[in-house]
Amino acid sequence: MKKLLFISIFVLLSANLTFAQLPQKNYALTNVNLFNGVDNKISSNSIIYVKSGKIERIGKQGETITKDYEIVDCQGNYAIPGMIDVHTHIDNLQSAKRALLSGVTTIRTAGVSAYQDVALRDLSKSGYIMGPDVVPAGVFVSPNLDETVLADPRLGKLITGVNTDDELKLIVNVNIDRGAEFIKTRGTERAGLPETDPRQQSYTQHQLKVIVDEAAKRNVPVMVHAHGDEGARAAVLAGARSIEHGSFLSDETLQLMKQKGVFLVPTYITLEDLTKPGGDYSGAVLELRGKFMMPVAERVFKKAHSLGVKIATGADNDYSSNSTSRVSLEAEHFSKMGMTNFEAIQATTIVSAELAGLSAKTGKIIPGYDADIIILPGNPLEDIRVLQDALIIMSNGYLALKRLPFGKE
Repeated sequence: MKKLLFISIFVLLSANLTFAQLPQKNYALTNVNLFNGVDNKISSNSIIYVKSGKIERIGKQGETITKDYEIVDCQGNYAIPGMIDVHTHIDNLQSAKRALLSGVTTIRTAGVSAYQDVALRDLSKSGYIMGPDVVPAGVFVSPNLDETVLADPRLGKLITGVNTDDELKLIVNVNIDRGAEFIKTRGTERAGLPETDPRQQSYTQHQLKVIVDEAAKRNVPVMVHAHGDEGARAAVLAGARSIEHGSFLSDETLQLMKQKGVFLVPTYITLEDLTKPGGDYSGAVLELRGKFMMPVAERVFKKAHSLGVKIATGADNDYSSNSTSRVSLEAEHFSKMGMTNFEAIQATTIVSAELAGLSAKTGKIIPGYDADIIILPGNPLEDIRVLQDALIIMSNGYLALKRLPFGKE
């Protein structure tokens, strides 16, 4: 009898813990001034029709809307594609929600402790959470894994280091086996630790090529953390898809990146975070380091932009409750450092989608694309700061945030 009672209680608890898929509605977003992500203009008096999580078509104000659509009056505000953060360390549901509510509808992770990003991807893809969509990288391929060896039993043998060809191949394949769609590895040391110099090279060109080649066997690209020029150049020559940070890149390395089509993800907002109390980093050494690195990284950004290197947005944080870094602020920095607002918005939409391998599904508000849409209180082509104040957020056709109308009837 006791055994039967225990089984009954277990079944009941299991049922209560089961996730329910979110209901999918069809929407007509009316009274919209539309920036579609492609054209450097605003299409006024638009209607965005959303059906089954996709953008069905773009209409014009005044046409008849059938009862199949729930009408959302955007009151003359401005629609742009959902923003994309291609360098984040989100590993939990609350952080994913914070990212989404900041207007980020797609993320690419840059290393987590134990494949939480893969689980988040699957929850979003299955419709159990509204988003953001996730391109996971699994665990960081680094010379010393420390606690990360606990992420998978096969990593246990790497507790003494990840340096030989076989060791590097092992962790790459474990990552991909577990669902990683990118591999994140290290070209240089970190900027956010007072005891490390971010210019110091970590893996050699040979080691980075082993990683890139092993991942390529399974059609998985590689992103490389590299502040310093030597480590970044080695990564570019090894075949990296993107250089993360790139604070000290030389003109020669930037030219090589342009030649090979390698993306730059500056994460400039993180350097600003180093200089201020609170946020993700604090301490005298880091504050001084940030103040030194910001103008250096700005010069790199301006040179990369002038050369036509593709530049994408990453906030380089885990969207914790203490985090102050957002890609909307990163885009604002891009504008201040020489991009037009149009280019800065494209950096966080179309360009980031291309880097993440999602060009055919997100980053644009055009028929057939995912309904990843944010509504802003002003024209972002005129004032980039409106990216920081999303009024409506739609991810995969789900209405994640709706602050309009402000008044009560």
